[in-house]
Amino acid sequence: MQMNREELAQLMADSAENAIETTKDEFHLELDGSPESIALVDDVILSWIEKYKDQALEDNAVFTICNIYGAYVGEIFRHLVGGNWHYDETDPDAPYVVLEYAGKSYAFAGICYQRLVNDSQISIKNYFDQALGNNAQ
Repeated sequence: MQMNREELAQLMADSAENAIETTKDEFHLELDGSPESIALVDDVILSWIEKYKDQALEDNAVFTICNIYGAYVGEIFRHLVGGNWHYDETDPDAPYVVLEYAGKSYAFAGICYQRLVNDSQISIKNYFDQALGNNAQ
């Protein structure tokens, strides 16, 4: 999948907006684009499993959930600190999107995946805060 930087940035902004709308529709919760709202993403990720059980863990659902919330968290980071989205095709069988800033890559969708699929104790908010801390002036 070839996308230029502007197309990828638009896709991620649209995906973040999708997270806001989907969260409102599915859970009647407001994601307001603030850093504080990321704590709510931690809850919402697990709410998908509570509401849809095993369906939330099917491949297509996992992909969508992790990517829209990863985009949401990444867009907040990007607006606060900066950075550019990068589509990494190093492994053609498992391409992924990261946010690159100051020589580091942040896998916001990846941390959403870890919380949803592997370990409900992993905190997206803590990952975000650590990423911010890495770039504090």
